[in-house]
Amino acid sequence: MNRFFSLGRLGALLVKEFIQMRRDRVTFAMMLGVPLMQLLLFGYAINTDPKSLPAALVATGNDHYTRAIVSALQTTNYYRFDHVADSATEAERLMARGAVSFVVTIPSDFARRVDRGEAPQILIEADATDPSASSGAVSTLSTLAARALDHERGVAPGARGGPALDVVVHRRYNPEGISQYNIVPGLLGVILQMTMVMMTSIALTREIERGTMENLLAMPASPAEIMLGKVLPYLVVGGVQVAVVLVTAKLLFSVPFVGSLPLLLGAILIFVLALVLLGYTISTIARTQMQALQLAFFFFLPSILVSGFMFPYRGMPGWAQLFGEILPLTHFLRVVRAVMLKGADLAAIGTEIAWLIGFVVFFSVLALLRFRRTLD
Repeated sequence: MNRFFSLGRLGALLVKEFIQMRRDRVTFAMMLGVPLMQLLLFGYAINTDPKSLPAALVATGNDHYTRAIVSALQTTNYYRFDHVADSATEAERLMARGAVSFVVTIPSDFARRVDRGEAPQILIEADATDPSASSGAVSTLSTLAARALDHERGVAPGARGGPALDVVVHRRYNPEGISQYNIVPGLLGVILQMTMVMMTSIALTREIERGTMENLLAMPASPAEIMLGKVLPYLVVGGVQVAVVLVTAKLLFSVPFVGSLPLLLGAILIFVLALVLLGYTISTIARTQMQALQLAFFFFLPSILVSGFMFPYRGMPGWAQLFGEILPLTHFLRVVRAVMLKGADLAAIGTEIAWLIGFVVFFSVLALLRFRRTLD
């Protein structure tokens, strides 16, 4: 009998490990689910050159020159004119709310200036809070619009047929295209989600593994009181993280803050409450701390990829955007970027706030329903 190495003993240990792996269904699902999710999201959902971006048209005239330019912009597949604004003020509200990525303004005297041989001019305003999302569309503007106008005037390509079209591009909210202005506010949501969900996801499983769950259940406390006792301390931790990130964003990265601080802090409070309730819900599902952390990571991965933090949200296919809508981080990113960079008010971000409140209600109800008064 070999004292130092035995294939029989090694085989028995391998069988034992496979049986234990099969019993731990959460870990087994993670090993298969995480790679599959990464393949699907990176293969089908991620697109760094978004197309069909929503745009608003401000044009009081309906001449054939205007129609030609609008048609040329739509042909590029970068622009999708979903809105026709009656005024610049209405277009401004649409952009502040995030409903459109571009506003194309064609003046009422555009056709008259073209016919007179004067230099015609159009204005393109781009939402540059995410520079990578608008760069491709902006780079094609001048050439395509000029070609469309020359074709409508009957000028051969490359020939000089009068004054050139002057396309004025205004990159709103981030004219210099500084990526930190987009990334740093988004990091606030990512850091909060990573820490809040992970810390609260082990709230109950830690009690079970330490053997103190019986004492907790024996207390004359309702499930709602236990839940609040577990999650409220982490709101304080979240507040400290918020202060650190906001101060760092201003001092180190000079990220502009043009909105209302109380409005942003109120939105952050709702978001953090939704996160700690989500983590607590996970702790009612998992049986061990390892399972809780695995489930938290499984939720964290798609939030990073399809929320609009790393990749342009509007560059994703419809099914990926629908998936992103059910993630709290997606709505919080819209809120924090709109308030900090655009100076949006409550009316502009009211829909996103309503989504976050809905997440708070949903996760709290689910956690209370999942709470078990016994260890069975």
